[in-house]
Amino acid sequence: MYTPGGINTSMRSIGIPLAFKRAAGSKLWDADGNEYIDYHLAAGPQILGHCDPKVNARVFETLENLDLVGLGTTEEEAKLAEMICHCVPSAKQALFCLTGSEATYSAIRLARAVTKRTEIIRFIGGYHGWHDSVLAGPSRERSMLGHSSAGMIKEVVSKSHALTFNDLKAVEKKIRERRGKIAAVILEPIMHNVGCVMPKIEFLKGLRELTEKRNIILIFDEMITGFRHGLGGYQKICGITPDVTTLGKSIANGYPLAAICGREDLMQRFKTAGGDVFFAGTYNAHPLSTAAGIATIEALEDGSVYDHIFALGDQMRKGMKEICENLGLRAYATGFGSIFVTYFLEPPVENYTSLLKNDGRLDVAFRREMVKRRFLIMPMDLRRGVISASHSKEEIIETLNAAKAVLERSVSANRRSA
Repeated sequence: MYTPGGINTSMRSIGIPLAFKRAAGSKLWDADGNEYIDYHLAAGPQILGHCDPKVNARVFETLENLDLVGLGTTEEEAKLAEMICHCVPSAKQALFCLTGSEATYSAIRLARAVTKRTEIIRFIGGYHGWHDSVLAGPSRERSMLGHSSAGMIKEVVSKSHALTFNDLKAVEKKIRERRGKIAAVILEPIMHNVGCVMPKIEFLKGLRELTEKRNIILIFDEMITGFRHGLGGYQKICGITPDVTTLGKSIANGYPLAAICGREDLMQRFKTAGGDVFFAGTYNAHPLSTAAGIATIEALEDGSVYDHIFALGDQMRKGMKEICENLGLRAYATGFGSIFVTYFLEPPVENYTSLLKNDGRLDVAFRREMVKRRFLIMPMDLRRGVISASHSKEEIIETLNAAKAVLERSVSANRRSA
């Protein structure tokens, strides 16, 4: 084996050997020819489905005329930036990179440059990439809620304060304690890296008021929510506009692309505009990825995709709720739009502390059995399921029937062992 562990990102380490060779629409096929209905979708990028014909056609058309240029600009990147700025309320200008980690790194660096401060606030259970400022935290005692790594710089980690989501008083207290030192508050407006923890609207409003009052940069990490929940991201749905937004995943239906966008005065600080904040990358705004981004937004503009995937999300959540209620399971089926998750606990779920009550053993056992039955959901507790435009009502019914059989078997086994 020439690849350490056989995988190229630790996020693919799931304890089940899987190797795939083909993808189309809502389906994946493994190396043995087994067909799966895919509800993981590479953690969510394929909002239209795998290998979408229109997106691929735009990419192939671009490939015939243009590849990486490395100097100047291209029509594709200019057009995509304009489209994003028309869609996302906070976006007055936009820059492109390849990964979400690069985007959040740049957003935090920008905030530190603008405010001349070094510390940030984030929230336990959120995920904003692999860099030292955002990776480690008190959530690491449960692997599904946080991450850490050897080789991290303690001095950088100490500048990052991980607080409780939906707890505005904790944020107020930390800002008072660290008066004049907080550069940014960064958060997923819906905490989707641990399934679906919805924000309280007064929490988001309070963050906006606090950060404006203290001249702190408010960053919405909409890697997941952006484009999946609407072209304007969750910020348009909730009516709260951050200073800076990071985007990725559904932005280009699976092609490598991420973005940082925000207020013009902030974006002008990047060296691309003659400012003093470094921003660079050989593959930034690659013509193939930006072409995919254009085609993806065009496919989403009329709203029909959102109508379809939101209806399927409702169908999945309602079905799982009925199954769990009929079986008498201590469980909570929730989600938003095209994202679904079943927690094995009693509601409500408001933050990280709530999720510590989840029955991780049952959660993982359920997911692993679903994978064995060729329904691909992440076989780790608390992870979200994702629906694309290529999924159908019939596939949701098929999935719910399998879930019912798996959970019935689990309940029967528990009763026999009691």
